Amino acid sequence: MGIMNVVWPATALYLSVVGLWAYFRLGRHMTKEAQVSKQMKSGNSANASKQHLPWPQIAVADSHCGAGCAIADVVAEFLVFGLGLSIAGVTLWADYSLDLACAWLLGIVFQYFTIKPMLKLSVSEGILAAIKADTLSIISFQVGMYAWMAAVYFLLFPKPHLHPNEALYWFMMQIGMIAGYLTAFPMNGWLLKRGFKESMG
Repeated sequence: MGIMNVVWPATALYLSVVGLWAYFRLGRHMTKEAQVSKQMKSGNSANASKQHLPWPQIAVADSHCGAGCAIADVVAEFLVFGLGLSIAGVTLWADYSLDLACAWLLGIVFQYFTIKPMLKLSVSEGILAAIKADTLSIISFQVGMYAWMAAVYFLLFPKPHLHPNEALYWFMMQIGMIAGYLTAFPMNGWLLKRGFKESMG
């Protein structure tokens, strides 16, 4: 589906060569052409059992959530830095607040453009389904990333703190996004098994 044309490059943004490998290993096999060819060869289009989801389905669902979070976090970090925002004098709290708001909004948009055409829903049904499918996934991604951001802010670089106009800051954020991907993986598996999210491919 079209939104994956954004998801895969965004995934490679923080997973680097692992994201690129995943695209060729998983993404290429999930294109419309590959699925049609596979169905023609097998003679059916049965969905995989929700009782036993293979790790590639969870990995792709996780990358879908992660891409929205990653793009939103990049935008939010620059906004906090550019506007000089802080909460109780701590920049990290402003980062947390704006990161979550942007990640949730963009994550819901990503999920909407996945779930609405897949299930042929109305606009309102698509929005509600997207919120139901991705809210817990986004929160679990942010938890992993926030834990790493706190370690960087308070332990690794307490004074002076890193800023978004430094390359090292984004290297630390890349590690944080990887941590978020890992903490969101079990949640995405659970959401798929419960039917809150639809598997892609």
